[in-house]
Amino acid sequence: MRRGLPRTRNRFPWIVPSRHWRRRATRPIWIPPAQPLQHQRCNKLAEPITESVTLPVLGMTCASCQHHVEDALRSTAGVESAHVDLMAHRASVVFDPAVAQPEALVQAIRDAGYDAVLPRPDAAGKASESSDAGSARKAYITLAAGAAAMLLAMPLGAEMGVLDHALMRFFPWLYALPPGLLRWFLLAVTAILMPWAGRSIFVSAIRSLRHGTTNMNTLVALGTSVAFTYSAYATLWPAPGRQVYFDAVLLIMGFLLLGKALEARAKRRALAALDSLSRLRPVTARRIVDGVETLVPLDEIRPGDSVLVLPGERFPVDATILEGRTTVDESMLTGESEPLPREPGGRVLAGSLNYDGAVVCQAQSLGEATVLAQITRMVEQAQSSRAPMERLADRASSIFVPVVLGLAVITFLAWIVAAHSLQLALANTVAVLVIACPCAMGLAVPAALTVAVGRGAQLGVLFKGGEALERLAHLDAIVLDKTGTLTVGRPVLAAIHPLAGHAENDLLRMAAAAEERSNHPLAHAVVDHARGLGLVWPAAEDVQIVPGRGLTANVEGHECMLGNEALFAESFIKLPEGIAPPDPGVTRLWMALDGAPSGFFDARDALRADAAEAIAELRHSGLRVLMLTGDSSAAAGPVAQQAGITEVEAGLDPAGKLARIRALQQSGLRVAMVGDGINDAGALAQADAGIAMGTGADLAQEAGDVLLLRAQPSAIPAALHLARSTVRVMRQNLIWAAGYNVIGIPLAAGLLYPGFHILLSPWVAAAAMAFSSVSVLTNSLRLRRWQPASAASSAPR
Repeated sequence: MRRGLPRTRNRFPWIVPSRHWRRRATRPIWIPPAQPLQHQRCNKLAEPITESVTLPVLGMTCASCQHHVEDALRSTAGVESAHVDLMAHRASVVFDPAVAQPEALVQAIRDAGYDAVLPRPDAAGKASESSDAGSARKAYITLAAGAAAMLLAMPLGAEMGVLDHALMRFFPWLYALPPGLLRWFLLAVTAILMPWAGRSIFVSAIRSLRHGTTNMNTLVALGTSVAFTYSAYATLWPAPGRQVYFDAVLLIMGFLLLGKALEARAKRRALAALDSLSRLRPVTARRIVDGVETLVPLDEIRPGDSVLVLPGERFPVDATILEGRTTVDESMLTGESEPLPREPGGRVLAGSLNYDGAVVCQAQSLGEATVLAQITRMVEQAQSSRAPMERLADRASSIFVPVVLGLAVITFLAWIVAAHSLQLALANTVAVLVIACPCAMGLAVPAALTVAVGRGAQLGVLFKGGEALERLAHLDAIVLDKTGTLTVGRPVLAAIHPLAGHAENDLLRMAAAAEERSNHPLAHAVVDHARGLGLVWPAAEDVQIVPGRGLTANVEGHECMLGNEALFAESFIKLPEGIAPPDPGVTRLWMALDGAPSGFFDARDALRADAAEAIAELRHSGLRVLMLTGDSSAAAGPVAQQAGITEVEAGLDPAGKLARIRALQQSGLRVAMVGDGINDAGALAQADAGIAMGTGADLAQEAGDVLLLRAQPSAIPAALHLARSTVRVMRQNLIWAAGYNVIGIPLAAGLLYPGFHILLSPWVAAAAMAFSSVSVLTNSLRLRRWQPASAASSAPR
């Protein structure tokens, strides 16, 4: 039998070790003996007070920019940690307010060559959309001008080609114009459009050089500047063989801006799940005071206020229904697609939709304390986290631009030496500079992670970060708890058996008094049954919880003990002989008063409707499935049989579950643990991936890497398959990003020219660069349409 501690806001660091300690290697975890309830609060050493702030960062274009901003923030006095999210263009900073202020953090970012502002609600999104629209408009104008410049530059070629003869047939006047006039016209147009369209590119490049750093804009600014300067020189001092590349300059700028606009649009779509969560909460509420309804801003609602919610409106706060009945839609919060009935006493969540009944509810949790705000915060933190697969890309991105600059110099010198042609050397050098794309490498993993975390949240699966998601995708075995995980977790009393002449109601009343402060499912069964009979009782005193065993308390002047056989054996209380064992699927709770057995309770829990199907799907995924429980073999066996689990270990306390997880890991298996109770926390923390049921104890949720908001076993294989699909997309993105640069840069340098006389035009190189990062984002966006499927379709390939 499993036991749980009372639901409190306390945290228990002796059960859940720091995530920094947790690796597959074994390590000690101490689970303490029984502690008095009033002494459970931990005494921690005073720690410096820190604050956190999220700053919008402007001007970042690639992973190199991300690293530069992070380094600038981390080197600022008072900053404890800093993480920059390239996808969302924001920096999350933890700092000591006694040493640093947000204004100093903004200045540090500006000193690094970028821009930042103090956060303003809703302003960033509107500014971003406006900026993206401006980039797209500039891109289309510049591309149109580039196409026209290419047409006008055709007569300026050194030799007449097939295309020239075709153009002369349709545009004979073009070839009749003086070449000098065409050159000067193209110079004037490019001189005007180049700084207008590429202002942000050149400003970023100059800032970076001023601070001794480089980024993608450095490559583009250098390439276009070289091409423009040479073309201007060829215009001012024309000579046979000197060509101009004004069309290439405009097309490079146009394709780069178009790629940025498409990339920004794809990023917004990738972050759409988080945006949809933030838009769920209404901004006003109907407050009722003395029977009078008033529409007030949501910020004016206080805990305990009565709020009216009409059909079709969303609940503004977490609340308890006082009057009325309705059904609610919580699909955006928990992934539960079926409307849920709610009646007086039922709990409703902020952001959920009220379907068909006007209800009056009492506000419980407001603002950042609501479940909606907590989910939004977890999704945002998970999307901003880094996956282990990203580390290789980070290392490559940090040296990417200097390496490309070196390759460009080698390309220029090689063509000068081999071909003795300055214009060929310049053309190929510019192609190398503009085809290189660190953006695709930097976005390969974060883009897939961002979309997957958002999609998981829509389905009721919260990943706590990229590392958790990757671990979940590489499992060999999965271990499940029984009560509350495979079963409904709300057992009901099937029978009460008094001993030693005790009356049934007296026994039940005293047991309810002791169990009232416990959060264990059996405690709920006892208390609910007693309340159903109309029993009342005085509060118990000196309640002590024994994890995995039971509890002791002082009730009505009697020393009361409730628990399993192991607790009674440890307390040297002999159980009466001749008692028939419990029926299959029944859990037995023993009770003793003043050191003597006084009776026992039999409770029965039901298997969740989708448990057997979920277990079959996990097996089909190639996982070894086990069940570990603190219940007796008689209670666990029938449940395992119904669920289709063949490996069962019963009668385990928290230390026993922990030891079994370690044993599986020592045998070379990567193990996931699924649980919901306080005594699952140690096993959840020890496992390679911990999956906590959202309806379980707070500590179990804290210990898990993945939180299932739906109390349904079918969410377990869904989380597994989504993680596998995400890792597969990450790999595809990395292969594409790396392959693009590995193949594209040599082609731009002229690798095919000796054998095939093929050279890559600079504007073609620019188009390829612009769409490389867009392709990575587009591939990641496929995860937005991901649906739970069979294990076969989601297995790694």
